[in-house]
Amino acid sequence: MPLLILLRHGQSMWNAADLFTGWVDVPLSSQGIDEALAAGAELRRIPIDVVHTSTLIRAQQTAMLALADHSSGLTPILIHPKGEVEGLDRGINSTETGRMVLPVHTDWRLNERNYGDLQGLNKQTTRDKYGDAQVHIWRRSFDVPPPGGESLELCAKRTIPCLQEKIIPDLESGMNVLVAAHGNSLRSIVMHIEGLSRQAVLELEIGTGIPLFYDFEVGVFSPAQR
Repeated sequence: MPLLILLRHGQSMWNAADLFTGWVDVPLSSQGIDEALAAGAELRRIPIDVVHTSTLIRAQQTAMLALADHSSGLTPILIHPKGEVEGLDRGINSTETGRMVLPVHTDWRLNERNYGDLQGLNKQTTRDKYGDAQVHIWRRSFDVPPPGGESLELCAKRTIPCLQEKIIPDLESGMNVLVAAHGNSLRSIVMHIEGLSRQAVLELEIGTGIPLFYDFEVGVFSPAQR
Protein backbone atom coordinates (compact mmCIF):
# COMPACT_ATOMS: atom_id res chain seq x y z
CA MET A 1 0.00 0.00 0.00
CA PRO A 2 1.50 3.38 -0.97
CA LEU A 3 2.53 5.62 1.90
CA LEU A 4 2.41 9.42 2.14
CA ILE A 5 4.86 10.95 4.63
CA LEU A 6 4.45 14.61 5.58
CA LEU A 7 7.41 16.30 7.26
CA ARG A 8 7.49 19.87 8.52
CA HIS A 9 10.94 21.41 8.30
CA GLY A 10 13.06 21.69 11.43
CA GLN A 11 13.39 24.93 13.36
CA SER A 12 14.74 27.76 11.19
CA MET A 13 17.05 30.51 12.36
CA TRP A 14 14.12 32.96 12.28
CA ASN A 15 11.88 30.52 14.17
CA ALA A 16 14.55 30.58 16.87
CA ALA A 17 14.64 34.40 16.76
CA ASP A 18 10.81 34.62 16.98
CA LEU A 19 10.52 36.40 13.63
CA PHE A 20 7.79 36.08 11.01
CA THR A 21 9.38 34.17 8.14
CA GLY A 22 6.90 33.26 5.41
CA TRP A 23 8.63 33.26 2.02
CA VAL A 24 11.95 34.67 3.26
CA ASP A 25 14.48 31.95 2.43
CA VAL A 26 15.95 31.34 5.89
CA PRO A 27 18.02 28.20 6.66
CA LEU A 28 17.69 25.78 9.55
CA SER A 29 19.06 26.54 12.99
CA SER A 30 21.34 24.06 14.73
CA GLN A 31 18.26 22.72 16.54
CA GLY A 32 16.49 22.42 13.19
CA ILE A 33 19.38 20.37 11.81
CA ASP A 34 19.12 18.03 14.80
CA GLU A 35 15.35 17.73 14.24
CA ALA A 36 15.86 16.84 10.58
CA LEU A 37 18.42 14.19 11.49
CA ALA A 38 16.06 12.76 14.12
CA ALA A 39 13.33 12.53 11.49
CA GLY A 40 15.81 10.73 9.25
CA ALA A 41 16.47 8.15 11.95
CA GLU A 42 12.71 7.46 12.11
CA LEU A 43 12.45 7.22 8.32
CA ARG A 44 15.69 5.34 7.74
CA ARG A 45 14.21 1.93 6.96
CA ILE A 46 10.95 3.07 5.37
CA PRO A 47 11.09 2.78 1.56
CA ILE A 48 10.80 6.19 -0.13
CA ASP A 49 10.50 6.44 -3.90
CA VAL A 50 10.10 10.16 -4.54
CA VAL A 51 10.26 13.44 -2.61
CA HIS A 52 8.33 16.67 -3.08
CA THR A 53 9.44 19.84 -1.33
CA SER A 54 8.99 23.59 -1.50
CA THR A 55 11.38 26.03 -3.13
CA LEU A 56 12.56 27.26 0.29
CA ILE A 57 15.92 26.14 1.66
CA ARG A 58 14.71 25.13 5.12
CA ALA A 59 12.36 22.51 3.66
CA GLN A 60 14.98 21.30 1.19
CA GLN A 61 17.62 21.07 3.93
CA THR A 62 15.24 19.04 6.06
CA ALA A 63 14.55 16.59 3.26
CA MET A 64 18.23 16.17 2.39
CA LEU A 65 19.38 15.75 5.99
CA ALA A 66 16.58 13.31 6.74
CA LEU A 67 17.63 11.19 3.76
CA ALA A 68 21.40 11.45 4.22
CA ASP A 69 21.66 8.08 5.99
CA HIS A 70 18.67 6.29 4.46
CA SER A 71 19.00 2.54 4.29
CA SER A 72 18.31 2.53 0.55
CA GLY A 73 21.67 4.13 -0.17
CA LEU A 74 20.00 6.31 -2.81
CA THR A 75 21.29 9.83 -3.41
CA PRO A 76 18.56 12.49 -3.07
CA ILE A 77 18.96 14.87 -6.01
CA LEU A 78 17.01 18.05 -6.69
CA ILE A 79 15.24 17.80 -10.05
CA HIS A 80 15.02 21.35 -11.34
CA PRO A 81 12.27 22.16 -13.85
CA LYS A 82 13.79 22.06 -17.33
CA GLY A 83 15.38 25.34 -18.27
CA GLU A 84 14.98 26.84 -14.78
CA VAL A 85 18.73 27.03 -14.22
CA GLU A 86 21.05 26.98 -17.22
CA GLY A 87 23.11 23.80 -17.43
CA LEU A 88 21.09 21.84 -14.86
CA ASP A 89 18.73 20.19 -17.33
CA ARG A 90 21.30 17.98 -19.06
CA GLY A 91 20.53 14.98 -16.90
CA ILE A 92 22.66 12.15 -15.50
CA ASN A 93 24.90 10.58 -18.12
CA SER A 94 25.03 7.13 -16.58
CA THR A 95 22.22 4.60 -16.46
CA GLU A 96 23.83 2.85 -13.49
CA THR A 97 24.14 6.09 -11.51
CA GLY A 98 20.60 7.07 -12.47
CA ARG A 99 19.28 3.95 -10.76
CA MET A 100 20.82 5.17 -7.49
CA VAL A 101 19.01 8.50 -7.50
CA LEU A 102 16.08 9.49 -5.29
CA PRO A 103 14.34 12.33 -7.17
CA VAL A 104 13.47 15.45 -5.16
CA HIS A 105 10.99 17.71 -6.94
CA THR A 106 10.45 21.33 -5.92
CA ASP A 107 7.21 23.28 -6.27
CA TRP A 108 6.55 26.82 -5.04
CA ARG A 109 2.97 25.80 -4.23
CA LEU A 110 4.33 23.89 -1.22
CA ASN A 111 5.91 27.08 0.17
CA GLU A 112 4.96 28.42 3.56
CA ARG A 113 2.10 30.88 3.81
CA ASN A 114 3.26 34.31 2.71
CA TYR A 115 3.17 36.65 5.71
CA GLY A 116 3.43 39.78 3.57
CA ASP A 117 4.19 42.96 5.53
CA LEU A 118 4.90 40.97 8.70
CA GLN A 119 7.88 39.09 7.28
CA GLY A 120 11.04 39.85 9.25
CA LEU A 121 9.15 41.45 12.13
CA ASN A 122 9.54 40.23 15.70
CA LYS A 123 6.36 38.45 16.78
CA GLN A 124 6.21 39.92 20.28
CA THR A 125 6.93 43.44 18.99
CA THR A 126 4.13 42.98 16.48
CA ARG A 127 1.74 41.87 19.24
CA ASP A 128 2.74 44.90 21.31
CA LYS A 129 1.99 47.20 18.36
CA TYR A 130 -1.24 45.70 17.01
CA GLY A 131 -2.54 43.76 20.02
CA ASP A 132 -2.63 40.05 20.74
CA ALA A 133 -6.12 39.63 19.27
CA GLN A 134 -5.24 41.13 15.90
CA VAL A 135 -2.03 39.16 15.53
CA HIS A 136 -3.88 35.99 16.52
CA ILE A 137 -6.41 36.67 13.74
CA TRP A 138 -3.61 37.13 11.20
CA ARG A 139 -1.86 33.97 12.33
CA ARG A 140 -4.75 31.65 13.08
CA SER A 141 -7.93 32.65 11.24
CA PHE A 142 -8.81 30.68 8.12
CA ASP A 143 -9.66 33.48 5.71
CA VAL A 144 -8.12 36.71 7.06
CA PRO A 145 -4.65 37.36 5.61
CA PRO A 146 -1.97 39.51 7.23
CA PRO A 147 -1.38 42.80 5.41
CA GLY A 148 0.03 42.02 1.96
CA GLY A 149 0.09 38.29 2.67
CA GLU A 150 -1.91 35.07 2.45
CA SER A 151 -4.58 33.52 4.62
CA LEU A 152 -4.64 29.77 5.19
CA GLU A 153 -7.52 29.66 2.72
CA LEU A 154 -5.36 31.25 0.00
CA CYS A 155 -2.49 28.94 0.88
CA ALA A 156 -4.79 25.92 0.48
CA LYS A 157 -5.84 27.13 -2.97
CA ARG A 158 -2.30 26.43 -4.21
CA THR A 159 -1.22 23.49 -2.04
CA ILE A 160 -4.24 21.29 -2.74
CA PRO A 161 -3.85 21.53 -6.55
CA CYS A 162 -0.19 20.59 -6.06
CA LEU A 163 -1.31 17.57 -4.04
CA GLN A 164 -3.78 16.57 -6.73
CA GLU A 165 -1.53 17.20 -9.73
CA LYS A 166 1.88 16.05 -8.48
CA ILE A 167 1.67 13.99 -5.29
CA ILE A 168 -1.44 11.85 -5.67
CA PRO A 169 -0.40 10.61 -9.15
CA ASP A 170 2.85 9.30 -7.61
CA LEU A 171 0.85 7.51 -4.92
CA GLU A 172 -1.52 6.10 -7.52
CA SER A 173 1.47 4.65 -9.36
CA GLY A 174 2.41 2.73 -6.19
CA MET A 175 5.21 4.96 -4.90
CA ASN A 176 5.91 5.94 -1.29
CA VAL A 177 6.08 9.74 -1.20
CA LEU A 178 7.84 12.10 1.22
CA VAL A 179 6.63 15.71 1.29
CA ALA A 180 8.95 18.10 3.15
CA ALA A 181 7.25 21.45 3.55
CA HIS A 182 5.97 23.97 6.10
CA GLY A 183 3.52 24.33 8.94
CA ASN A 184 0.76 26.03 6.99
CA SER A 185 1.20 24.31 3.63
CA LEU A 186 1.06 20.96 5.43
CA ARG A 187 -1.91 22.04 7.56
CA SER A 188 -3.86 22.77 4.39
CA ILE A 189 -2.94 19.36 2.95
CA VAL A 190 -3.95 17.57 6.17
CA MET A 191 -7.20 19.57 6.19
CA HIS A 192 -7.95 18.26 2.71
CA ILE A 193 -6.99 14.61 3.14
CA GLU A 194 -8.63 14.26 6.59
CA GLY A 195 -11.70 16.33 5.70
CA LEU A 196 -11.16 18.75 8.60
CA SER A 197 -13.50 21.68 9.09
CA ARG A 198 -12.26 25.25 8.98
CA GLN A 199 -12.41 25.37 12.76
CA ALA A 200 -10.66 22.06 13.27
CA VAL A 201 -7.72 22.98 11.04
CA LEU A 202 -7.11 26.13 13.08
CA GLU A 203 -6.46 23.93 16.11
CA LEU A 204 -4.16 21.56 14.22
CA GLU A 205 -0.51 21.68 15.28
CA ILE A 206 2.18 20.05 13.16
CA GLY A 207 5.46 19.65 15.02
CA THR A 208 8.80 20.47 13.44
CA GLY A 209 10.74 17.43 12.29
CA ILE A 210 8.00 14.93 13.25
CA PRO A 211 6.84 12.76 10.33
CA LEU A 212 3.13 12.16 9.76
CA PHE A 213 2.15 8.95 7.95
CA TYR A 214 -0.87 8.23 5.75
CA ASP A 215 -1.73 5.05 3.89
CA PHE A 216 -3.23 5.58 0.45
CA GLU A 217 -5.60 2.98 -0.95
CA VAL A 218 -8.09 3.32 -3.80
CA GLY A 219 -7.92 7.10 -3.63
CA VAL A 220 -8.52 7.24 0.14
CA PHE A 221 -6.07 8.42 2.81
CA SER A 222 -6.01 6.96 6.30
CA PRO A 223 -3.63 7.71 9.18
CA ALA A 224 -0.90 5.08 9.48
CA GLN A 225 1.17 4.05 12.47
CA ARG A 226 4.92 3.59 12.06
